[in-house]
Amino acid sequence: MTNSFRAGLLAATCSLGLITGAPAGAETLAEAVALAYQTNPTLRAQRASLRAVDETVVQARAGYAPTVSAAASANVTDTLDSEPFTNRLTGQTQETRPGTDAISAQLNLSQPVYTGGRIAASVDNARANVLAAREQLRTIEANILLNVIGAYVDVRRDEEAVRIRQENTAVLQRQLEEARARFEVGEITRTDVAQAEGRLALSIANLATTQAQLANSRARYASVVGQNPGQLAPEPSLPPLPATVDEAYAVAETESPLIRTADFAERAARAATRAARAQFAPSVNLQGSARAQQSPIGTNIFGVGSDEIEDRFSLGLNASIPLFSGGLNASRVREALERENQARFQIDQQRRRVLNDVAQSWNQLVSARASLIANQEQVRATRVAFEGVTAEQQVGLRTTLDVLNAQQELRNAELLLIGARRDAYVAEASTLAAMGRLEAQNLIAGVPIYDPAYTVQRRGLRDGALEYEGVLERLDRRESFQLERPARTTVPTVEAPFQPDAEWRPQSAPVVVPLAPPPPVTPQPASPPVVGDPVVG
Repeated sequence: MTNSFRAGLLAATCSLGLITGAPAGAETLAEAVALAYQTNPTLRAQRASLRAVDETVVQARAGYAPTVSAAASANVTDTLDSEPFTNRLTGQTQETRPGTDAISAQLNLSQPVYTGGRIAASVDNARANVLAAREQLRTIEANILLNVIGAYVDVRRDEEAVRIRQENTAVLQRQLEEARARFEVGEITRTDVAQAEGRLALSIANLATTQAQLANSRARYASVVGQNPGQLAPEPSLPPLPATVDEAYAVAETESPLIRTADFAERAARAATRAARAQFAPSVNLQGSARAQQSPIGTNIFGVGSDEIEDRFSLGLNASIPLFSGGLNASRVREALERENQARFQIDQQRRRVLNDVAQSWNQLVSARASLIANQEQVRATRVAFEGVTAEQQVGLRTTLDVLNAQQELRNAELLLIGARRDAYVAEASTLAAMGRLEAQNLIAGVPIYDPAYTVQRRGLRDGALEYEGVLERLDRRESFQLERPARTTVPTVEAPFQPDAEWRPQSAPVVVPLAPPPPVTPQPASPPVVGDPVVG
């Protein structure tokens, strides 16, 4: 964590009462999403993990390529004792030390020709794991974007709540001053003054609690997005939702990253089973070697040592077939089959989880929208009631306590309304996330979107290093599918055979009929005039 970011978190924590002084330009939700999409460490760590998984395909395909190794050695042997010898040209006797010098170099090559489908299955397993990792990245991205949206609307909700609390405290302060003035002239009693003082003290306490909640929301925003929130603009409209919950189920079954991750994991398990079965098949390798060795063979007529250079070259095919492994290969096949069964059941498990998430978020959205409509009507009604009670109190028809109660009901209704707006927006985003459609490309424009396929292409990761690897792969893959299934020696299971429950659907919440607007109230002649209904934003 950088010093500037740590200072930002500290500033967000300490800004209990500072909701003003925001920059002139309002920060939008798209800008917050774009910043988090580019800088969030959790998301960037998952991308790095995906790039690491991409390398497994290259590693698996390396099995088709030849392996070449080189070795060299040099041996020098000398003795401390000298031996005399006669030079045939001069006839003189000389002395020399007997010794041997040997130098050798060897080049080895091994080229797989046929592996019984083992390499092809390994490549399929790696590719399936890459696709599963890409879907896991989509899951992390959806969670991050949902956190950004939640933090954004939480800050806006708490800022509005602080504003309402501050306005309420200011109104109560003025009412307390008016109550004291009227008490001085004998219009009201000491009880009315005490009631106003008590409501003001409660409002100050509620304001402090709301300011602390705002500071926590701002700190959470800075943690998720990467900077302190400024003046936040109103939330934009999210991508449209399906008309019915059944349509949402259908979209989730097709686009949910959780279901797609489980599906690719099952494909990887099937490839692992094929790789285990390939251990029973024969394998053919092309082996080649070249060796050059220089070694002394004695001295010539001049007394100078002579060397012998020996060159060797060999090339051949080596075939092997397993005959007995002590049950190891058969055990590995049975293990792989059970891993495949486990992956198949996990597809259905993730499907149930996703459908449950869609049902819960959809029901929450239905409830939040109904509450929003009801809270809007509540704010309208309580505002009319408050204005009427205030007018009646001025003519002596209502007491100070009646005015305080009406004002408290209005503030509570306004707080419930901003909470309902927040809940409806988050529920809509949660439904999109459960369906698999809460993605950066659907929320922001003009920002480069991370494309895993393009990243692989830009890094220059090829499927094969040599041109002829495609021929070996076709031979290996064709034969791997023609291998017979080895007989299973496991004890028959007592579980029922796997049958996906394709018709299962959770029930959705009933549709709540919106409240009809009440008929207009006609003021009675004896009552004070009622101020017209203000527009509720």
